[in-house]
Amino acid sequence: MTSSRLYPERPFLAASVAVLRDGKVLLAARANPPAAHVFSLPGGVVEPGETLAEAALRELREEVGVEAEMLGFIAPVEVIERDEAGTVRRHFVVCAHAARWRAGEPTIGAEALELLWLGEDEIASLGTEGGPAATPGLGPILAGAFALAAR
Repeated sequence: MTSSRLYPERPFLAASVAVLRDGKVLLAARANPPAAHVFSLPGGVVEPGETLAEAALRELREEVGVEAEMLGFIAPVEVIERDEAGTVRRHFVVCAHAARWRAGEPTIGAEALELLWLGEDEIASLGTEGGPAATPGLGPILAGAFALAAR
């Protein structure tokens, strides 16, 4: 497989995590494409030998400096971007998880430009006029995280 994430020969497997703390979920504005400057969950590509959950928690530590306890899997999210000719430019399958915050105050860095703690009642504001820009399909993933945490 090509090492470039652009124009891949096959999809990249990734993992993300919705971290819940005091009734709010942590979102990060992405520094890099795809979806640069848009709020999403911390996450990234799964490394060889990692489980999905391990990858999600590693990415959380690397991107925002937070430690969490995994609650479980929410759902897969497919991210497919095509160029003007219709050729697949990027293709990721992101396995979204929910976790409970354990330690560390989130910090911005090379991968996260801005951080936001969002309450369950604020999910509907994502991607709306006046609300934070968010990756497509983030609302249902966050609703799933809150539901998983309530069990």
